[in-house]
Amino acid sequence: MIKPDFSQPVPQDLGTVHFIGIGGSGMSGIARILIGMGHKVTGSDLRDTSNVAALRELGAEIFIGHDEAHLGNPDTVVVTSALWPTNPEYLLAKARGIPVIHRSQALAYLTTKKRLVAVAGAHGKTTSTGMIITALLELGVDPNFVNGGVIAALGASAAAGKDDLFVIEADESDGSFLHYDTSIALITNVDPDHLDHYGSLEAFQAEFAKFANNAKEFVAISSDDAGAVAVTKLLGTKKVLTFGRAAGSFVRLSEIDATGARVAFTVEVAGQEYSTTLRVPGEHNAINAAGALAVLLGLGFDAAASLEAISTFGGTERRFELHGERRGVSVYDDFAHHPTEVVAALTAARAVVGQGKLITVFQPHLYSRTRLMHQEFAEALALSDQVVVLDIYAAREDPEPGVTGALVSDSFTDPTKVHYVPLWDDAPAVAASLASEGDFIVTMGCGDVYRMVPALLEALEH
Repeated sequence: MIKPDFSQPVPQDLGTVHFIGIGGSGMSGIARILIGMGHKVTGSDLRDTSNVAALRELGAEIFIGHDEAHLGNPDTVVVTSALWPTNPEYLLAKARGIPVIHRSQALAYLTTKKRLVAVAGAHGKTTSTGMIITALLELGVDPNFVNGGVIAALGASAAAGKDDLFVIEADESDGSFLHYDTSIALITNVDPDHLDHYGSLEAFQAEFAKFANNAKEFVAISSDDAGAVAVTKLLGTKKVLTFGRAAGSFVRLSEIDATGARVAFTVEVAGQEYSTTLRVPGEHNAINAAGALAVLLGLGFDAAASLEAISTFGGTERRFELHGERRGVSVYDDFAHHPTEVVAALTAARAVVGQGKLITVFQPHLYSRTRLMHQEFAEALALSDQVVVLDIYAAREDPEPGVTGALVSDSFTDPTKVHYVPLWDDAPAVAASLASEGDFIVTMGCGDVYRMVPALLEALEH
């Protein structure tokens, strides 16, 4: 992957902008807003996805595949950290002296002079951001926003609003979340991840503390997550609004009922109790809602009205998203790619599936994460009745000798629950053969495992 060059100044006028990897959720959102501002936008991506199709409808010129001929003559090029340094469009842009900026710099450009709400954390960012955006709209605010996933009810991951609030999902994976002029920071949790970039847990937590201390107005942060508690101790006199089950939390959670397809819970704020039921399942979503509520309260909104507004949130794409049913078997997809996320997603799925079996088709993401966490992944995935493990989605990393999906499958204490299937084309039939009426199959991972859903539905039919 490329190392972001944050020393590259951002042009005062981006002009015509070319995105390398335009189909990603964050990149496509930035592109969408730039088109709305009147910029000419071009781009390239490896696949012709729904994001690509939506941008084309808005007027973007997008090429499939990466080639020098696709660069054209832009004024600015936007890239992500996931880009390979050998990308021909990237190399040509650098050789021609065209300003090449990281997507976080482009997003910072869009948020200039706005009151920025930045949501960071190892897990829960996309959902928490979606909850805040949904609630603001329900409360009569028209915010600008760029989320890391499509908000189902809106059919978009980004939009330019008329009010001065700008809500974004801030990526901590490469340290780019430090480059925003943040007014309000929400930290969902600080569970160890991306240690290949940061080097140590202490360095990871220190960066979150910098992010929080940069917030000009206040920080909302978990009172339950151990990493978040450690970060809170580094914040000094910063105004901090905590949320969680812990005594003394600004928003205190209790009476969580996550046994069905929707999660119900109670919160206490300033001695008053409020209860609600969300439209999405899982205890983790009650926690996400508490964080979103802390932000809204800090912005000055009424507690009861804010909680009611949050409860209208209907989820985001790739977060326990139902894609179809065949032979009485429901096929879902979920973005979970860290052991903590896997536990949360499968716990929620278990509550919904009832007496049926839970069959997970898991695609590990990154060689480094698989090497470091294969045992934790096996323990988390064991919440399923059966697991099909694919090979690793490499993304921005080179292969590591001996690091494959087999590291995960070999770490299961009960080998009868797991099936290592390194060949993609074989996996749908294996998963379908394990399923009976009333079961759930969940494709899981942040790579391209979602592309297997049509094949799974077809395999179930046969």
